[in-house]
Amino acid sequence: MPKQKSYYIIDFDSTFTQVEALDELARISLKDHPEREAIYKKIEDFTNLSMEGKLSFSESLAQRVKLLEANEEHLKLLIKHLKKKVSTSFSRNAAFFKKHADDVLIVSGGFKEFIIPVVSQYHIKKENIYANTFVTTGDGKIIDYDHANPLSEEGGKVKLLQYLKLEGELFGIGDGYSDFQLRESGLINKFFAFTENIARESIVAKADHVTPSFDEFLYVNNLPRAISYPKNRILCLVIGDVDPLSIALLKNDGLSIRHKTSFEEKYVKDVGLILLANGEKIENEKLKRAVKLKTIGYLGNSKGKLNLDSCTKMGIVIFDDAKSNPHNVSFIPKRVIDFMNTGATYMSSNFPNLQLPKIEKSHRLIHIHKNVPGIMAKINTVFAKHDINIVSQFLMTNQEIGYAITDINTEYDKQLFKSLKKIENTIKFRVLY
Repeated sequence: MPKQKSYYIIDFDSTFTQVEALDELARISLKDHPEREAIYKKIEDFTNLSMEGKLSFSESLAQRVKLLEANEEHLKLLIKHLKKKVSTSFSRNAAFFKKHADDVLIVSGGFKEFIIPVVSQYHIKKENIYANTFVTTGDGKIIDYDHANPLSEEGGKVKLLQYLKLEGELFGIGDGYSDFQLRESGLINKFFAFTENIARESIVAKADHVTPSFDEFLYVNNLPRAISYPKNRILCLVIGDVDPLSIALLKNDGLSIRHKTSFEEKYVKDVGLILLANGEKIENEKLKRAVKLKTIGYLGNSKGKLNLDSCTKMGIVIFDDAKSNPHNVSFIPKRVIDFMNTGATYMSSNFPNLQLPKIEKSHRLIHIHKNVPGIMAKINTVFAKHDINIVSQFLMTNQEIGYAITDINTEYDKQLFKSLKKIENTIKFRVLY
C-alpha cells in the first residue's frame, strides 16, 4: 500500500515569523502619530483576544485594519523587516521547505501582500499560500480588506480546508486559536502548538504536541532537519548568581533552561550542559553520575571547584575563565554554545583545541575516546564498512583523550552510529547536525 501523502499546514504570524505582522505594520505606519502608544496597545489587544479565542477573528481583523492608517510604502518597509524576523528554527531548516515545496501550505489570517515576499524565499509556492488581501485606494492607502475571503471570517481556516479537500495526513503548526480549530473540526490529524515565539496557555493545553521549535516538529515526525537533536530537548542548568545576559544567550540558542541555586539531584542523570557562577562547586561523586553532560561553562576560575580529570575522562568539555575577564558573561556562554553547535573546543581548559567551520550538506559526528593507539583506524573501518563518504576529518589528542570530528555526506545508515559507539575505548559519541 503506498504511503499516505503528508501536508504541513503552517501559520505565519508568531509561527513562521517571530512577530505579529499587523502589530509591526502599526509601528511603522503610526510612528509619527501623537497617540501611537495607545493605538499600538489597542491593536495588540485585538490580536491577543482573537488568538486566545475570546473575540471573533473577523471582528478583530476589522478593528485592526481600521486603526492602521497604512499605505503601500509602509508595506515595503514591513516586508524588509519581516524578512529579518523569520523564526530561527524555520530559517535553519530552509532545506526542508525546498524538499517539501509541494506539501507545505501557509494558511494565515494575515495578508498575502506581506506573506508572499517573505515565505517565497523558502521555496514555498505562491499557489500554496492562503491569506487575506488588502483593499487599497488609487494612491496606495490601505482602507479595507476583501470580505469575501473565507480567511477574513471567524473559523476561516476551517472553511478553507473544507473547500480544499486535501487527501492524506495533515499536520497543523501554529500558535493561535484559529490553528487549534482545524484540529477541533477533525480536518487535520495533529495540531502542534508552536511556542518558539509565544506560548498561549489556552492553546498549549489543547495541542497534540507542544513544539518549542520547528526542529522539534521535524524530530518527532522523523523528517529531515538541520540539527540532529532539538536544542529544546537539551537540559541546561544554570547554577548560582549568573548574569541575565549569560542566560539570555543560552535561551536564544533554544536550550531548555533551569536556573537553580545548587546542582539538584533530580537533574543529575539528564543534564546536558551546565553554566556555573563564579565560586560554585560540583562534587565529584555527582559529576561522575552526570552521564549525559557534554560541557560545563564556568564564569570564573574553576580550579578546585570541579574535578578536571574526571571531566576529561568522561568527555566533558570545560570552558572557564581563570583570569576573571569582565567579558566572560558573554564569552563563556558563547564558547559553550559553539561547542554544542559546531564541536569547537577553542579555549577549552581540558580538551585539545579545535575550531572548525560548519560544512554545508554534511553531517558532523563527534567521537571522544581514550588516547590509545589504533582507534582512528577502527573508526575509519566502520565508515568503510558502511560505504560512507568522508568529507573531512580532524583529530586532536592530549595525554588522556582523542577528539575526532568527522564530516560525512548526507546519506547514512542509523546502524553506523551503533557501530561507532561500540568501538572499544569510546567515551562519548554524538551527531551534531
